[in-house]
Amino acid sequence: MRIVQGREEALRSILRRVALDELELPERLRERDRRLFGDGLTVEVTVRRIVRAVRDEGDTAVLRFNQALDLSRPAPLPVDQAETSAAYDALDPALIDALRLAAKRIRDYHERQLERSWRSFEVEGLGQVVRPIERAGIYMPGTAVVYPSSLLMTAIPARVAGVEEIYVASPAASDGSVPALKLVAADIAGVDAVYRAGGAQAIAAFAHGTETIPRVDKICGPGNIWVTMAKREVFGVTGIDALYGPTETVVVADEWADPIICAADLLAQAEHDEIASPILITPSLPLAQRVAAEVERQAETLERGPVALAAFENRGGAVVAESMDEAIELANAYAPEHLCLLVKDAWRYVSQVRNAGGLFVGESSPEALGDYIAGPSHVMPTGGGARYASPLSVNDFLKITSLIAVDAPVMQELAAAAALIARAEGLTGHARALELRLEGR
Repeated sequence: MRIVQGREEALRSILRRVALDELELPERLRERDRRLFGDGLTVEVTVRRIVRAVRDEGDTAVLRFNQALDLSRPAPLPVDQAETSAAYDALDPALIDALRLAAKRIRDYHERQLERSWRSFEVEGLGQVVRPIERAGIYMPGTAVVYPSSLLMTAIPARVAGVEEIYVASPAASDGSVPALKLVAADIAGVDAVYRAGGAQAIAAFAHGTETIPRVDKICGPGNIWVTMAKREVFGVTGIDALYGPTETVVVADEWADPIICAADLLAQAEHDEIASPILITPSLPLAQRVAAEVERQAETLERGPVALAAFENRGGAVVAESMDEAIELANAYAPEHLCLLVKDAWRYVSQVRNAGGLFVGESSPEALGDYIAGPSHVMPTGGGARYASPLSVNDFLKITSLIAVDAPVMQELAAAAALIARAEGLTGHARALELRLEGR
């Protein structure tokens, strides 16, 4: 694990942000795209072709891309109830109980977020109406690595918000099956249907609708670069939650921190992806050195240790700051998806944290707990998005209609000022609509 010292060097290297379209794709995926779409095409162009094909051809295109891109055996797009029932039989009952416990905690947390309609007709004639969107489409990536937790943490907030129809799309394995863990999680979350559709073709199907897959009002959930670019491509045709990049975790630790725990927390995120960002920021060079040694030692014991070590090589490492204040400042500048405070008297620094998707305070609140069962959705802004965005929540599935119902006396009080502003803007039709009312028409 590389170690850099000083603010400027950190910002040039480990803390430098890489745009989504700058990410290097693995050669096997570049070769696949060349084979299917021709040489020299960017991910954006490839995605645009997929989206247009699904828009124009519907199910036929989804099935074709499922087979070509996901190497999935042809199978009907909808998952039937018999497959879900069989999925329960395939899982350990203790694991099912754990998923139900996680679902309960997620539901309880998000019920506290519900916004309410309000009105103040008696005084101002104003209010707002809060309604859920009607249809949500949730994309859940992965067949080799499965994320039932992400499904719970996306579908349950939608259900709590009152969304009437919730649909899930998932890539299928080579035999055409959707992993049992996903099907059980979808059932526990109360989704209405699961479809076999992966990558950009799933996003396109949700945006435009096909003969089988319904068009939705908003698409949510994480995914790879093709999913992210497809969400960007269809935005405006439908809503999206955000553009998510690879996972990222910053651990801010002082000389009191346990290097074994620091390394374990960093590895927990590094094992997601070779382009994940596991970053330690500390004012203690000795701690950084001990954590680096621990990362190497612990990685040897992990199934995905090679993936984790590649993440440290590509986009991770340790930054040695001059002080704890500078460590927090650097973390704020990076605006990570996850920020973990492994410091003595961690609450002292909470008020200094301005930019983080999720803040994990102290050694007993590991980010891995938040990934599965703490309660808040673990779908959080990446790529520096924590400077302006929030984790996925009930609010992502609600929309507000402003309500204006003023009575005649209030209108008389306000219309003259409004007409003056309208004439200043050169919109005399607006002004006349107000002035006619002032004249008693």
